[in-house]
Amino acid sequence: MERQKQAYLYAVAVVLIWSTVASAFKISLRYLDFLQLLFFASLVSLVILFVFVVIQHKIELLRACSQRDYLNSLVLGFLNPFLYYIVLFRAYSLLPAQQAVSLNYTWAIQLVLLSIPLLKQKIGLKSILAIVLSYIGVIIIATRGNLVALHFTNPGGIVLALGSAIIWALFWIYNIKDKRDEVVKLFLNFFFGFVFICIYMIFSGRFILPKTSGIIGVLYVGIFEMGITFILWLKALKLSRTTAQVSNLIYLTPFLSLIVISIIVGEKILLSTIAGLVFIVAGITLQQYTAQSSFGRRTII
Repeated sequence: MERQKQAYLYAVAVVLIWSTVASAFKISLRYLDFLQLLFFASLVSLVILFVFVVIQHKIELLRACSQRDYLNSLVLGFLNPFLYYIVLFRAYSLLPAQQAVSLNYTWAIQLVLLSIPLLKQKIGLKSILAIVLSYIGVIIIATRGNLVALHFTNPGGIVLALGSAIIWALFWIYNIKDKRDEVVKLFLNFFFGFVFICIYMIFSGRFILPKTSGIIGVLYVGIFEMGITFILWLKALKLSRTTAQVSNLIYLTPFLSLIVISIIVGEKILLSTIAGLVFIVAGITLQQYTAQSSFGRRTII
């Protein structure tokens, strides 16, 4: 099969899987505390990533890492999976899944904002317009369309969902500066992240084994959200002629997520959620176009 067709198959598979994880989070949190979900799903993911390291004969690359490499993984592991998923899962426990997934998707715009001080990027008028468009979408979703009163339905959950997007964007910026093998880097990030999770669980005194009803959720989130999808996505990027040819498919994910949420979780999808998401994606798309026009194939999203 042609390499580009293989790239599309991998990318479509990842998009379809990622479209289900918001529903998986919400359903799992019916049976598990958000810390339980994080601990056991991270453990499952860590095992899976180690298996990939072994299968791909990359043990030697683990041994070849320097102290600086391990320190980088320590910092990145603190950001993701530890801090990112604590904040994200807590947001999902407070908000309807449709709100949480839509607000979390603003990470691409947060990336633009953080790249100004951290990467010394300059943004023009189109980028500013893109940011404004996305944040109009955020307000529409957060107020459920009640723009006049500006009544936020759950301020704490909204702050957490937006905070998770900022953490992911911060992780992404520091991650792209690390040029190690992606699979090895991902495994080490999750290893150190899991250490932080264990410490947090010990001090919180909230270690509880999941009941049978929660095990399926733990396995699904650990395997698909935190595990093999990253490997499949890396494979798609590697096979594709350009990253844009497959990365643009990501824009389908939040809209497909709403369909799955409606069917599986049973939430009534609000018109305000769809409208807000359109604004967010429009802003991201405009920023992508602006970045490509300014930097060629070097985009910051």
